[in-house]
Amino acid sequence: MRKTVFALVAILLIATMMSPIIAQEERWDGADDLDVNPLACPVAEGEAAPETEEAPMDMPEYNGGQPTDAPNLAGQPIVLVDVPKLIGIGYFDATHLGMQQAAEELGNVTVIQGGTTEANIDDQVADIENYIAGGEVNGILFAANDPVAISPVLTRALEAGLHVVGYDANSTPEAREWFINQAEFNGIAKAMIDSLAAEKGPDASFGIVTSTFTTPNQARWIAEMWAYASNCYPDMTWLETLEAQEDSVLSFNQANTLINKYGDDLDGIFGMTSVATPSSADAVTQAGLCGEVAVIGLATPNAMKPYVNEGCVQSVVLWNPIDLGYAAVYVTRAIVDGEFGPGDTSVMAGRLGELQVVNGSEILLGAPFIFNAENINDFDF
Repeated sequence: MRKTVFALVAILLIATMMSPIIAQEERWDGADDLDVNPLACPVAEGEAAPETEEAPMDMPEYNGGQPTDAPNLAGQPIVLVDVPKLIGIGYFDATHLGMQQAAEELGNVTVIQGGTTEANIDDQVADIENYIAGGEVNGILFAANDPVAISPVLTRALEAGLHVVGYDANSTPEAREWFINQAEFNGIAKAMIDSLAAEKGPDASFGIVTSTFTTPNQARWIAEMWAYASNCYPDMTWLETLEAQEDSVLSFNQANTLINKYGDDLDGIFGMTSVATPSSADAVTQAGLCGEVAVIGLATPNAMKPYVNEGCVQSVVLWNPIDLGYAAVYVTRAIVDGEFGPGDTSVMAGRLGELQVVNGSEILLGAPFIFNAENINDFDF
């Protein structure tokens, strides 16, 4: 089905265009040099799962940073500032709501809203600088727009004695104490690619609409998606990845670019953000291509309900962002109280129970969740 010819076309386009078009023989490395770790391929119905030997898991050493001369505030009231990638979108409204829920439960935490209205790393750095200089906060909760560019200002926050915990999108490990990982990258990758294969077949061709090539979580998801697809669905073709910031109009236009550019060769669009996915679904709907072009992505259920209920979208992959923000506050409170620190393998997080430490200084929220027509109306965020 169009694979050989299109792969040759894609290779030629790499040499002539700035936006990355990837032939299936190549894999974009997610804008960094980290290794990929694709999960096992699905087992066909009726087949036995391959036998594997369970090797003991070695816990990597703690690789996060530590604040310098942080005041002892165990059991005392603390003020945290939430600095997401941007404010004013449903996803980060949900994470902030979870933070407020945790603060209310704990009773000795106040969370104030920081951040800016655009996903701009320079603005984000300036915002954090202001909170360091202001002296009114005891800790910073952040979701990075760029993992490297944000790290120097987070390091300055640690040096100023502030606690620093990331969620949603990481920095370099040494620039923060802990990172709340909403779902491991290879788990998200598997859920996304398996959903496309289920909808459009193992030889589907797809495009991607993401925010930026430097946004850390999206870059890693994409890298793991292609590694998993290459192992488990070698006939899939990755057409192109387009940047759309966190802008709904640009995301809609970029989805239309994929639709118009590839025509019948486009089987699916992956939206890598809570803005790109509903905008891509809107583009497919307006183009009259529901059922022809699958839209699969990461988004909040409320934004996707119209498209799922109308049958234009079958699969929305996510986790509960309210729980993500909630966990970030509980973890920070446990750090301040001396109940959780380097070398621990788990942490208690209120209604979420015990969360496990992975990768040295990350705390895993849980497995990804698939929203579909059967369950999406049960959620309201």
